[in-house]
Amino acid sequence: MKALLMGPPGAGKGTQAEMLVSHFAIPHISTGDMFRAAIKNGTEMGLQAKAYMDAGQLVPDEVTIGIVRDRLSQEDCQKGFLLDGFPRTTPQADALEKTLQELNMQLDAVVDIQVSRDKLVDRLTGRRICRNCGATYHVIFNPPSQEGACNKCGGELYQRSDDSKETAENRLDVYNKQTAPLIEYYEAKGLFHKINGEQEMQEVFQDIVKVLGRES
Repeated sequence: MKALLMGPPGAGKGTQAEMLVSHFAIPHISTGDMFRAAIKNGTEMGLQAKAYMDAGQLVPDEVTIGIVRDRLSQEDCQKGFLLDGFPRTTPQADALEKTLQELNMQLDAVVDIQVSRDKLVDRLTGRRICRNCGATYHVIFNPPSQEGACNKCGGELYQRSDDSKETAENRLDVYNKQTAPLIEYYEAKGLFHKINGEQEMQEVFQDIVKVLGRES
């Protein structure tokens, strides 16, 4: 089963990815992990990526797809993989399709975890941190016993600037602008599947498993 997992910030994609790779016994192929591994291992593409990153520049698509190709050609990907964070644009999707063809592979499914914008903003802005001990809470998923106070030390809880509503709205705008063409791209290929991400975590997982089970 070879699949791409999509979802906006706050959709719970990371949690679902962990559960899926364990369930299907396949590797989780995320862009960040690939970059770190390629740089650590000193591969040709990894060294090229490092040079761009050290210069504060974006890594070009041809280098990124080279790193993706190197990773997908490894033995543990032959029986399947879960792609996460790549592709982000339609040119990258075209490059991925070409790469998969060269490796005699093809995507079986593209799964998009969908959550309403209001709920995403609530999730993204709900984190609170103790000024005293650094303990982390969430006003929806892990609230403190007493509002505004840490359970462990009684310290004041605060919201980090990058958890603000403005930042959350901006992150979602960037994501939607970037991925809308991808949704159309994979819908046209008959690979796209919507998943209701507003259900309980286990229900979301079961819905994804149903889709991927049919496609494997």
